[in-house]
Amino acid sequence: MAKRTFTREFKLEAVKLVKDRGVSMAQASRDLGIHLNVLRKWVKDVEADPVQAFPGQGQMKADQAEIAKLKKEVIKLKMERDFLKKAAAFFAKEST
Repeated sequence: MAKRTFTREFKLEAVKLVKDRGVSMAQASRDLGIHLNVLRKWVKDVEADPVQAFPGQGQMKADQAEIAKLKKEVIKLKMERDFLKKAAAFFAKEST
């Protein structure tokens, strides 16, 4: 069975169905044909951050993208530091 994907609009409408219209999560999940836990997660995601909820497939939230960028920069800086240490050791050995 292939993994089903849902658009951001579908997810937001499902959450509105529960939050604004007062439909129970169990009833909404049955009506929409999704698992109850999936709908609960969507509601939790919207409550946590309504603007950045469901950024899209393969896209990160802004804070996650910033963390990934900083991790790459740390790796680059460590490589440069190690290179400079080796170069300093090489020149120190050569001058003696």
